[in-house]
Amino acid sequence: MAKKGNRIQVILECTEHKATGQAGTSRYITTKNRKNTTERIELKKYNPVLKKYTLHKEIK
Repeated sequence: MAKKGNRIQVILECTEHKATGQAGTSRYITTKNRKNTTERIELKKYNPVLKKYTLHKEIK
């Protein structure tokens, strides 16, 4: 049986890309420790469509 850990997978979605209305989305999958980071994470990641670093927020 798999060990139930504190690390969970989260999806990060670009906030600027969503606001522009362009086709497609910029999403990244990462992991976080649910005990240490209880709130939603926000990271600056590269958006290949906009060709710049933008703020990506955790969804769901």
